[in-house]
Amino acid sequence: MIQDIAPRKLHNEYHPEIRPQPGDPVFHFRGRDVLISSEPDRPWASFSEYQNAEQVVYIFSIDDQHYFMLLDDEADVPDKYAYRDVRTVRSENRLEGYEIFAAFTALHLNSWYRANRFCGSCGGKTAPDTVERAMTCKDCGRVIYPRINPAVIVGVTNGDRLLLTYYARNRGVQRIPALIAGFTEIGETFEECVAREVMEEVGLKVKNIRYYKSQPWGLADDILAGYYCDVDGDDTIHIDENELKKAEWVSRKDITGQPNPGSMTHEMMMWFKDHEV
Repeated sequence: MIQDIAPRKLHNEYHPEIRPQPGDPVFHFRGRDVLISSEPDRPWASFSEYQNAEQVVYIFSIDDQHYFMLLDDEADVPDKYAYRDVRTVRSENRLEGYEIFAAFTALHLNSWYRANRFCGSCGGKTAPDTVERAMTCKDCGRVIYPRINPAVIVGVTNGDRLLLTYYARNRGVQRIPALIAGFTEIGETFEECVAREVMEEVGLKVKNIRYYKSQPWGLADDILAGYYCDVDGDDTIHIDENELKKAEWVSRKDITGQPNPGSMTHEMMMWFKDHEV
């Protein structure tokens, strides 16, 4: 999965005292578009290539390499780089896995920094905390921590068949198989979320809900919890057409997964294909 970068290791401890050196990579985003070079060996612009870069913050390290983020939109960015959607960069498979993971994690932090430049309680301006990874309001003292949205990915099984879905928003483009997925609601456990999402999207009752793995996913600022479960009773599918274009039971031998192998959705499909779950 995207976070599986061994033998490299992500160090996400907060160290605001670390300052960028000329060769250190610095991320800059416009929405989900990241500034990137066409050279795969050095995809991210280094600190020395930016002009007037004042709002640069340390975000994490991978092994001994420090990564930073430019929060200032007024800074001059290098000409030989271009902004490209992070999802497109991932799908091209031209970067090493740890660099894709770095971009996803940086995107998550970028979304949080930009959404919390002002306090939601008093409207005062915020600034990065000097002790922990948080934004602190200069006026009322409110402390804002990074937002991580919990969500589930669900592999619904029916004997030797797995339920595959196709999102309604993919209408008109090449369809990519997916699994049931959704965000948890207030006061809801992961297991309750699994049962609710399956019922809402395909009208099925489930039983024997069992945990598989988790995955950070910076595209949606979330942490995904993967579960398998068995259909309980009637296996007739009734799709929510606002969410899905199609859903179907697919035999193990016919499962092909997704084009890009970095997601937990793909891994769960292929795990079911190759194992009894």
